[in-house]
Amino acid sequence: MANSNTILFEKVEKKIITLREQKVILDSDVALLYGVTTKEINQAVKNNPDKFPEGYLFPISNEEKNEVVKNFYHLSKLKFSPQLPKAFTEKGLYMLATILKGPKATQNCRRYMMSKRNKTYSGEAVR
Repeated sequence: MANSNTILFEKVEKKIITLREQKVILDSDVALLYGVTTKEINQAVKNNPDKFPEGYLFPISNEEKNEVVKNFYHLSKLKFSPQLPKAFTEKGLYMLATILKGPKATQNCRRYMMSKRNKTYSGEAVR
């Protein structure tokens, strides 16, 4: 039987998508993983623009939004949203975790980085 840490790792891994040849997580999924609202994510980015240079995040286009809604069921809620989501790269996720400073944000950021590198998570590696 899988332990709860493995389940959480798998939960993070399922949120990773590829856009513009980069592995990213959209802002709404980051909010769920970090235990905050999407509004709080966007506010943190807005209040700290110097901490998110090019390569940390990017707004997705309408075409990309339509494509992710079509291909990822868990993102279907974006279909009727007037906002274009932001896509966070590994660097952006790490920076966001340092701004939010919550234990859930830090923990899930580490899990993301591990899954991106295709390492096996045993429950002991992330502490």
